[in-house]
Amino acid sequence: PQSTDTATSRAVAEEARQQQWRKPSFMKSLFLGEFNPAMLMPYPSPEGEERPEYVEFLKRFKEYLLHEIDPLEIDATGAFPEDTIERLAELGALGMNIPSEYEGLGFSKLEYCKTMQLFASYEGSLMGFLSPHQSVGVPECLKLFGTEEQKRKYLPLCTQGHVSAFALTENDVGSDPARLTTSLTRTEDGKAFLLNGEKLWCTNGLVAKLLVVMARHADTNKISAIVVECDWEGVEVAHRCHFMGLSALQNGVLKFNNVRIPAENIIGEEGAGLRIALTALNTGRLSIPYGVLGAAKKAYEVSKTWCKERIQWGQPLGTHQAIGHKLGNMATTLFGMESVIELTCSLADGGKHDLRLESAAAKEWNTSRAWDIIDDAMQIRGGRGYEKETSLRARGERAMPVERIMRDQRVSRIFEGASEIMHLMMAREAVDKHLEVAGTFIDPKSTLGQKLAALPRIAAFYTLWYPRTWLTLKGRVGYGHMGPFASEFRFIHRASKKLARQAFHGMLIHQAGLEHKQAFLFCWVDIAMELYVMTAACLRARSFAERGNPNAAEAQELAQRLCAVSQKKVDALFRALWHNADGALDASAKAVMADGYDWLLDDIIGLEEVEAVEAAREAAIEDSKAQQKEGAA
Repeated sequence: PQSTDTATSRAVAEEARQQQWRKPSFMKSLFLGEFNPAMLMPYPSPEGEERPEYVEFLKRFKEYLLHEIDPLEIDATGAFPEDTIERLAELGALGMNIPSEYEGLGFSKLEYCKTMQLFASYEGSLMGFLSPHQSVGVPECLKLFGTEEQKRKYLPLCTQGHVSAFALTENDVGSDPARLTTSLTRTEDGKAFLLNGEKLWCTNGLVAKLLVVMARHADTNKISAIVVECDWEGVEVAHRCHFMGLSALQNGVLKFNNVRIPAENIIGEEGAGLRIALTALNTGRLSIPYGVLGAAKKAYEVSKTWCKERIQWGQPLGTHQAIGHKLGNMATTLFGMESVIELTCSLADGGKHDLRLESAAAKEWNTSRAWDIIDDAMQIRGGRGYEKETSLRARGERAMPVERIMRDQRVSRIFEGASEIMHLMMAREAVDKHLEVAGTFIDPKSTLGQKLAALPRIAAFYTLWYPRTWLTLKGRVGYGHMGPFASEFRFIHRASKKLARQAFHGMLIHQAGLEHKQAFLFCWVDIAMELYVMTAACLRARSFAERGNPNAAEAQELAQRLCAVSQKKVDALFRALWHNADGALDASAKAVMADGYDWLLDDIIGLEEVEAVEAAREAAIEDSKAQQKEGAA
């Protein structure tokens, strides 16, 4: 039986998600066994078609990075140059994502995210500063849901140097917003609210002048999004957080003590805060998969350079199969990463698709694959990869940033949707049609009468739908118009049908318990992501040939090699749906949570021992201070 907390958390999450699919979604169709590549065609090919204004900005910004930003100094000191915000405002970088009518540069989503690739390939903290400001902060939320008055008041300020931040997380609130405690209390005159609470890990919080804060109404218990000006009385920066990487990240703990918020500063409808946050993240998170692409490209460049320079056993390192395979896999993976994020950003610019699944897939696939590439780069460089750039340079070697990239980019699998949450979110959206049709029947709270009443609707849908998941003739002989990629498209077609059947079988067997079968759901989602990336890579390579791109032949090679690897993964994932060690691992997890196997922790210095020593040390320091005061008195 589920606890009240579990039921409440689900209800809050369910209320926050978009309930309707008003636009088509390629991945939603894929989960239902409908492979429709025409939905993504023609593949956007921005090569050689960039707007002159964008090209000029990139040129100026690259010069700024190379001549005014020192990555090693920033990493060592944990701080940007003092004039960084002013210089970014002068260059227009604080308004890339803001429409020109509000003094921004009006970049497309693709232009903006490609710029993040440039940042991340050079210095990670700067992307960690600029992306939250525009992707999920005041600019994005107001662009999507703000009133015209709010836009005209705040968006020009954001371009001029008013850094923005997004404040949702609390000590007991991460991906489960049902526990949110920051409160809004309406004043007696009804013209304002009093904001009270504390927010954790607020990126840009230390330097922000504007915040988007998620807070719960004391009277209705609903959550709203509000714009808060940081110079208002009662706003306090309580602590700066320091992390494994991104050392200059301006992240901290913020406290709000009776901060008076004008009623007109609520964004969108009162109580729609979580829906606003999730909608903003749907496309706002796209800067991360483009950013990690830049970091992964840098790791690949370092690896390739080292493999050609380093001689082992009389030949270049990269000619040894164990290392050469890593290099080849890096190149293949980079092509897939760029294909899927370029396509998804272009679809976002087109505005004709619901991209909640595609954006999550691009974020999850790219961040996971980028980490693989960076880890391989560390292995290829060996001790020199683990050594800091400053140390390499000090002893006369070429400074290559593998160690710094690894520290900076690990958080990409956590920021703006941890990998596990991305999987769960995609799984929930993927079964939406099934829940619409058969949700009443598998809901344990439904009465017998409600279940019987749902049967005609269920029968009508599945009698037609399920047989179609077995009709794969096109997956055997179709897609001739796709030329050299016909066999890859046939595989995706067949796999999409099988994907839909497996979901149906999982629902039949597990019913309402399917939501707890996360290993099953994760495999299911992973299959769909591989199919989406395969489709994107083939369409991109095909577009190279159609447009006469000189790299067309190599693009075809990369796409087909990517698909060859992905097909093996998909086959293995299908097997893992039903043939796995889930039962054994479930038993082990229950034992651990019940304090079983604690003898495994013998012979180490435990957390409690360390904490006891630290507490004694702090007490001794306090006693010493007290004695010194007494002596002085």
